[in-house]
Amino acid sequence: MAYLLLLTISLLHILPTSALLVRTTAASATVCLQMANATSVNTASNRDVIEENGLDNFIEDSILDVNSLDTSEIKGRLLDLLPRITGSSAEFRQVETLVNTLEDRHKPVLTLDFLNLAMAGEWQLLFSTSLSSRPRQNFRITEMFQRVESVLMNSLQGTVANEVSWELAENGNSFDASGSFTVVCDYEINRGARLELNLQDSILKLAKGSSLPDDIENLIGLLNRAMPKELFDPSDHAVDTTYLDGDIRITRMTGPRFEGVRDIFIRKGSMDTD
Repeated sequence: MAYLLLLTISLLHILPTSALLVRTTAASATVCLQMANATSVNTASNRDVIEENGLDNFIEDSILDVNSLDTSEIKGRLLDLLPRITGSSAEFRQVETLVNTLEDRHKPVLTLDFLNLAMAGEWQLLFSTSLSSRPRQNFRITEMFQRVESVLMNSLQGTVANEVSWELAENGNSFDASGSFTVVCDYEINRGARLELNLQDSILKLAKGSSLPDDIENLIGLLNRAMPKELFDPSDHAVDTTYLDGDIRITRMTGPRFEGVRDIFIRKGSMDTD
């Protein structure tokens, strides 16, 4: 880990812009997303049941009857559950059950045009199976999303831009430093809906009015520890789309280090969130 951070920092250089803009092109220096902090989706068909009977009982009952639900009800349960996850094994079993059911029912897009159209846009990360970092008092992630764009609707090539907004209280309790960290990857579609990724650029940028952090290396380390590892460094990996509709996108990593890791996204603006 230390070697990766030193390599990352050694390749940073400051561009002549009005705000700090740090750019790297190392294949090992990439970034993406984190589970949304305090994300709450207002599709609360089951919230009264959860509050009355307890989350664990609701989860165990849900595992038994999930096959009797239609797809919209399964999506609703998943979106109700994800913002409430506390890390219990029952919660993760329920997420796995709901995701597996959605994937089993998924009918892949048959044409390249429709696949590019369905993937295109900005997707907020709700959940990652590899996320294990603990919150820090002096650093927080406020937003994280993925932007997918194809070169043309009938093209096999496109870009995936992963962006996270961060805030840092380097000296004291005031979060006086803030900005974004974006990674741009080219992709090529292979084997159906598989995206073969190729890192092109990583950008660390300060927000307007932000103070300049004293220790950029420390900031990169905080970003590294706060984000899912398979998304911070997806080198030598590809992404399979295992479920996709107008609201939800579920992906599965394939590669030497993060085989089988799943991420769940919701399309920005498709549903109300708190």
